[in-house]
Amino acid sequence: MLDERQFFVYILASRKHGTLYIGVTNNLIDRVHEHREGLLPGFTRKYRVKHLVYYETYQDVGDAIYREKALKEWRRGWKIALIEQANPEWTDLYPGLAA
Repeated sequence: MLDERQFFVYILASRKHGTLYIGVTNNLIDRVHEHREGLLPGFTRKYRVKHLVYYETYQDVGDAIYREKALKEWRRGWKIALIEQANPEWTDLYPGLAA
């Protein structure tokens, strides 16, 4: 069960080694659901980026926002390495969270 007082930095992918999206939220399940269902206009809907492949948890919103901004500045290869260290098969983590 996810704690409602937590903040999350997450990475979505269109497929393994596909298009990536990095975001921050205080409600990971609802936010990823919105991306998956195309309820949010913009990048993720346009490029069908909807598989949750990585996330980190923070107690402080400032820390989460700082990390999100830092990850967005990373080179693509670094982002892929980060994902593959925690999730080598790029398994969609959302079904396990939403269950």
